[in-house]
Amino acid sequence: MAGSVLATPGFALQPSAEQVALDSNYLSSADFTWMQQYLPDTYEKEFERYGNRTISSFLRLVGAEMPSNSDLIKWAEQGRLHTKYTQCGAAVNPAGQAIQTFQVNDALVPGTGTIAVRVNQTIMVVWNNGAGSNKAVVTGVGVAAGLAANQFNVAYYEAAGSAAATTLVGNSDVTVFIYGSEFMKGKTGMEGSLEADDEIFDNKPIIIKDKYAVSGSDMAQIGWIEVTTEDGATGYLWYLKSQHETRLRFDDYLETAMIEAVPAEAASGASDFLQGLVPGVGAGVADKSGSDGIFYTVNARGNVWGGGNPVALADWDAIISRLDNQGAIEENVVFVNRDFGFDIDDMLASQNSYGGGGTSYGLFDNDEEMALNLGFTGFRRGYDFYKSDWKYLNDPTMRGNLPSIAGSGRVNGLLVPAGSTSVYDQILGKNAKRPFLHVRYRASQSEDRRYKTWITGSAGGARTSSLDAMEVHFLSERAVCTLGANNFFLFKD
Repeated sequence: MAGSVLATPGFALQPSAEQVALDSNYLSSADFTWMQQYLPDTYEKEFERYGNRTISSFLRLVGAEMPSNSDLIKWAEQGRLHTKYTQCGAAVNPAGQAIQTFQVNDALVPGTGTIAVRVNQTIMVVWNNGAGSNKAVVTGVGVAAGLAANQFNVAYYEAAGSAAATTLVGNSDVTVFIYGSEFMKGKTGMEGSLEADDEIFDNKPIIIKDKYAVSGSDMAQIGWIEVTTEDGATGYLWYLKSQHETRLRFDDYLETAMIEAVPAEAASGASDFLQGLVPGVGAGVADKSGSDGIFYTVNARGNVWGGGNPVALADWDAIISRLDNQGAIEENVVFVNRDFGFDIDDMLASQNSYGGGGTSYGLFDNDEEMALNLGFTGFRRGYDFYKSDWKYLNDPTMRGNLPSIAGSGRVNGLLVPAGSTSVYDQILGKNAKRPFLHVRYRASQSEDRRYKTWITGSAGGARTSSLDAMEVHFLSERAVCTLGANNFFLFKD
């Protein structure tokens, strides 16, 4: 009989951000009151009921951190080496014509307004309506041939001429790609040349801050519960626990801000506010606030899988086909939430003829003394895919448990290429190897803003002001660089 997880008792979603132990975040004072004649049997040590609550580690696994001394980080990524146009219109001609004029409706060469086709190049012409294909040599290009800048003439190699009749001008009749060239004896060389096609990308760092404050009187308060934090801090002083939790929370934000950041659009409320204007009243300039986070970048210029998880080999074949069209990186890591991880396990188990009966699933030499392995760490199909659970996507206080419906922003996984890529570093002035994902933080000889922390006030050893409190400040200024976003895959609903 099918069952379900009951809604109650649930899990707490509110962090323990209070400066002292209160009924709302720790133990009820009604259960541990000292105003009675019988002493309760108390546990001094705080019980860690949620285990390790931090969610950062993703960028430490797949990236690196490097200094930067500018408000703007720019890098160049290689363009395609070969030329292919998929939206070419054919001039009006009957089938069997020996010559043809084509118009390129794809994007022109940036900065030139021309096409990357030259006289004497040989091309393949594929008719998009399924009529067939042709091979041809280019006889004239652009203005020099009395044509528009995005047009060229060809002569077919086939005596039968064009494989299809055309009656329209300027539509997407054919797909064309260049495969070589051919010249007559004694003729001059190739006319014109092609420049390297680089794409320039940039990002800007954002300033991330946090603070913890406690009064001098509370620092001298007695406590009877021994507290601990994930970074090993222990003791009976509540303010130390809150201080350490503020640091842990800030560490998590350093990563999640790089994952989730988006650039503020012009005239948006955030753009106005972060430029010192009144939200909704000012006229903030675009790209002056916000940053390009990983999810934003991959969604904009990477690959996206939507409509549920890929649960069959045919789905992964479609993903592999897309990767073939991109950088074809051999090794990839898929960071997944729990449901996506189970879907991959079930898909791989079903490839075993006994998987449906559950007799062999993962480990194939099981006996009664061995624990049955119901999971897989990865698989190979054309490429190597390693599976890793991503705590950030499972944590109920972050992206975990978001509704699985369109528009909810739910992300089920992220495919990240392993290794590094070569880019032109403008600071170094040369090509350099960089991880596909890495963080750039602001730093110079006199100021390092990777991770700053300082104490102000007049308590806890601080002697900086007359404030009867201790304030612990945290600051970082950083941006994430997602190189080769076309090699990433975002899995979302």
